[in-house]
Formats: sequence, C-alpha cells, structure tokens
Amino acid sequence: MTEAASVRVDSWLWAVRVYKTRSAATTACRAGHVRVNGERAKAAQPVRPGDELRVRINGFDRILVVRQPIAKRVGASVAATAMEDRTPPPPPREEVAFVPIRDRGAGRPTKRERRDIDRLRGRS
Repeated sequence: MTEAASVRVDSWLWAVRVYKTRSAATTACRAGHVRVNGERAKAAQPVRPGDELRVRINGFDRILVVRQPIAKRVGASVAATAMEDRTPPPPPREEVAFVPIRDRGAGRPTKRERRDIDRLRGRS
C-alpha cells in the first residue's frame, strides 16, 4: 500500500470509517460539520499527518488526529491505526425517574389512578 503525503479530507473520513459513504463525508464538509485545525474544511482540502479534525456527528463533536493519510477504504484494524481519537468521554447520563405507562386504549384514569399519578409527580 503506497502512502501519499496528503489526501482529501472527505476521502480520509470515508477511509477511516467515520462516514459510511464518501458522499456523506462530502455533504458533511459542505454543511460545515468538518473542521481541520480549527478552520472549516471543504471536501477537497488536503489533510496531512498531525492535522486535527473536529467532526460533528449526531450533535456531538469527535476530535480526530491524522496519523496516516489513506485514500482507500481499509479494514477496521488498519483504520484505527490511521487516526488517533481524542474525543472526551460523554457526560454521564442522568437517571430518569420511573414513569408509569398506561395501556393504550385504557381510557381516562379513575379518581384513584389520578391521585396516584399526582403523588408520583409530586403534586400532592
């Protein structure tokens, strides 16, 4: 496998399996979801080893550092060596209080059920 000194950012994101398709990576670049070294990146912008990428996926930023520029899609183990993931761990999820679920079609709650619901919600 020959390594290039630089490769397109959309091609690299697809090759290291950040996006499923190269067109999805290109669309993300056009939408401004990809930043290279703090600057918004166009799809054809070259990336080199040491560049830091911030990629917004599903509302969260992933911080990736290019270790090896690869242009073709490779196996997952090789893709893991081509990048360094510096994404901080997500914040701990808050536990949701138990919310009773009524059966669909059960009709309106009775007076007793309404009191129980109000007690659960802290409206006593």
